[in-house]
Amino acid sequence: MKELTYEQALHRAASLCSSGEHSSDEIRNKLLKWGISPSEVNRAIDYLINEKYIDNYRFARAYCLDKLRYNHWGRIKIQQMLRMQGLEEDAIQHGLQQIDDDEYLHIMDDVIAQKSQSLSNERNEYQRKAKIVKHLMSRGFEMGIIVKRLDFSNLE
Repeated sequence: MKELTYEQALHRAASLCSSGEHSSDEIRNKLLKWGISPSEVNRAIDYLINEKYIDNYRFARAYCLDKLRYNHWGRIKIQQMLRMQGLEEDAIQHGLQQIDDDEYLHIMDDVIAQKSQSLSNERNEYQRKAKIVKHLMSRGFEMGIIVKRLDFSNLE
């Protein structure tokens, strides 16, 4: 890939940000990949933030809602992925707060129903519920909420 001039890279980054939400860290990595010097990268990021092309709070909100609705991820997994993307903790918390509790529980119930259906041949109720718990935890749902959503009283 040929290196871009500062103006070309800035135009490409602005175009990219106009078409969808991107974090400042993601754009920073792209600018560096395009051969822009670190000082120019900082200048470009500042420009994109000032002109509202990049907003990490807006990105965190969109990311949280998309991952919940389309990937059926829980808050823990969403939070971990946002941290891996280099977002600040306050932007992450802002995004997580945008998740509606009723929608969250409804999606969790859908995941439980889908997993239960796939385990319909499992005769041992304890093992079936253990597999559902494991699946929900791998999706990033919190153990406290999982226990409340699944009825463990009939396993004694």
